[in-house]
Amino acid sequence: MAQPDLDTAREQSLARRTRVAAMVIAATMLLWMGAQFVGGRIGLAPRFAFLFDLAAIAAFVWAMIVLYQIRRARRDSEE
Repeated sequence: MAQPDLDTAREQSLARRTRVAAMVIAATMLLWMGAQFVGGRIGLAPRFAFLFDLAAIAAFVWAMIVLYQIRRARRDSEE
């Protein structure tokens, strides 16, 4: 059985990681939408639009992996 201080520290760590993942998702969406808008206005080449798309996908994949790890950690701590 884990000590209460360790449980609290672990939950705080998981909560911090969750907030970081949420901020990455929100910032990625805003930056991606901004890049699409500005790129369309200034006539940016399509290859740069795809570059922004790939960067956004990479950020979303990273966030989903982190959230999955957090979900597993919480599930394992309940058992």
